[in-house]
Amino acid sequence: MKNRISLAVGVALAGAPFLSLAAPEGTLTNPNLSLVLDGYYQDGERALGEREEGFNLGHTELAISAVIDDKFYGKLTTVLETHDGETEIGLEEAFIQTLAMPGGLSVRAGRFLSDIGYLNNQHLHTDAFVERPAAYRAFLGGHYFDDGVRINWVAPTDFYWEFGGEAFSGDPLQAEELESVETVGVYHLYTKLGGDIGQSHSWQASLSWLRNENGQSHAGEHDHDLEVAELADEHDHEHGHGAAFTGRDLFNVSAVYKWAPGGNYKYNHFTLSGEYFYLDAPFEHEEGHDDEEAGPDYYDGWYLSGVYQFSPSWSAGVRYGEMSAAMLEIHDDHGHFHDARIKETEAMVAWHPSHFSAVRLQYTHQDLTEFGDFDDQVITLQYVMTLGAHGAHQF
Repeated sequence: MKNRISLAVGVALAGAPFLSLAAPEGTLTNPNLSLVLDGYYQDGERALGEREEGFNLGHTELAISAVIDDKFYGKLTTVLETHDGETEIGLEEAFIQTLAMPGGLSVRAGRFLSDIGYLNNQHLHTDAFVERPAAYRAFLGGHYFDDGVRINWVAPTDFYWEFGGEAFSGDPLQAEELESVETVGVYHLYTKLGGDIGQSHSWQASLSWLRNENGQSHAGEHDHDLEVAELADEHDHEHGHGAAFTGRDLFNVSAVYKWAPGGNYKYNHFTLSGEYFYLDAPFEHEEGHDDEEAGPDYYDGWYLSGVYQFSPSWSAGVRYGEMSAAMLEIHDDHGHFHDARIKETEAMVAWHPSHFSAVRLQYTHQDLTEFGDFDDQVITLQYVMTLGAHGAHQF
């Protein structure tokens, strides 16, 4: 029990070093209201990235949440962003969550962030870097949220052990030009384990399998990857949070290690995290196509990140990641796939004078193959400010 309690404290305090806010849950007559302001200046653009060159509004978030009664909790999150000079408003979350189911069971229904991997179930403003790794941007549209239902169970063990299953509409992960579409397009199964090692160390690992019934393209219909290739060549970004590359099965393995002297995250701590994605069967191969026309059997990607808070007000971190896929080139009505790869090296330093404010400076170096004329070096200056009560974030 001691391990489970201390892990829960780590979850509350360590999810985002300078933006994890522990606030009491609101009630129907006094709901929690929070506003997260995200603004930035950037001197270039990342391949498959969300953030554009120049001064822009980032992932600005307005949320309301409350305990409905002794059985349910509810939350709604809207997001404002600027793209191509226009302000866009989106609905990221609108869900209810059970509070009193027996035996460690819990159900969530509505629109919410999928629990695949380590980063996806966390809001973007909790990230230690300006954008998600390239594998997230390619396979999950940065962060995958959808309409559906989740059921999960926490085992009655001394260490943290959770099993969960999700079913979604799958629209953000749908391949182009499908002849028929399943109404329930995505099924996701996952398990997470975690625990403490003494007072100063904690860890968590997860394994996920996401089945996408609408994610496989036909090898003879190259529209989807052709659009991605044109997207890269023309910088014509689509900001619908949809995946750029889809397939039938997406596998994820993640691992996180955290260190804080005596379990006190306030003054200094270190987080090491990494994930690997394997996207199987992007195409339904048809007879009569050679290997260059049929496309690859899989895509994959990974990253490794280290962030150190060396004082209560300062953090620094580095991250390296790669993502491999394939781009389609059309000549004389014939398509040929070419290996495409993104390699990203990123370094950041952040000043966070309180839990409510942060200013981040980040440098990104991109090494791109077949992804078009993006900037190989990008510098971003970002601020993230939180107004109002905001619940604690996850581990």
